[in-house]
Amino acid sequence: MEFIRACDDLAGAVSDAVAGLVGTPEAGRCVRMGADGTPTKLIDQVAEDIVVDYFTQNPFCRRLISEELGCADMGGDTGTIFLDPVDGTYNAVAGIPFYALSIAYAEGGIVQAGYVKNLATGETFHAVRGHGAYLDGHPIRVSERALLEKSAMSVYGRKFDPTRVLGINRQIRRWRLLGASALELCYVGCGRIDGFVDVRGTLRVTDAAAGMLVCEEAGGTVSDLEGNALVFPDEVSVGRSLVATNGILHNKVIEYLR
Repeated sequence: MEFIRACDDLAGAVSDAVAGLVGTPEAGRCVRMGADGTPTKLIDQVAEDIVVDYFTQNPFCRRLISEELGCADMGGDTGTIFLDPVDGTYNAVAGIPFYALSIAYAEGGIVQAGYVKNLATGETFHAVRGHGAYLDGHPIRVSERALLEKSAMSVYGRKFDPTRVLGINRQIRRWRLLGASALELCYVGCGRIDGFVDVRGTLRVTDAAAGMLVCEEAGGTVSDLEGNALVFPDEVSVGRSLVATNGILHNKVIEYLR
């Protein structure tokens, strides 16, 4: 919980720092190439600098892995922090209020705590392994939806080949593309949507680590496209595909993806 309180402290500073940039052309100005192989926008850099500076002064971990910075030695005794300073950068630059700060803490390769804050609305999700998931301090739980034809899901297919998701898209009732995977995983956790499917192979550990824990601690199931445990490398240039559901619908979703 000390880690969650630290995230709360630095999230306020990040929110204040990016507020004036949101929805402006300056926010989307490319400042360099990030470690993940994509251009780093100014808004990403501003947010990352604040988080890295905080954890440099407060050494919670041995190393920090971020989409922009890559892997950095932070001087702590143990543990790894996975950081996405602005998940949903396009939304932030465009002024769409769905973008988040995502931070996860792992020990021995297992994520122990996750923190996701919607920087536009202030809504804050967190989870500690074995202790449940929360939205603004209140316990959350996945939906109890059992029928695909009544479900709402966020489903992402490959840009030039959406074939694999056509089957599932024909079955679900509502199809949403919200644009920030950390928040979409948390939305599964709190029952706002029944599933999140991304077959693009571009999700990185920094995108998903915190949101996955929130989803799982809220009773959801997260796997790869075959239904197996999802394992991310500690390398931001390598992506994965993901299926997250309320658990009840999981096998049905996997069957349609096959």
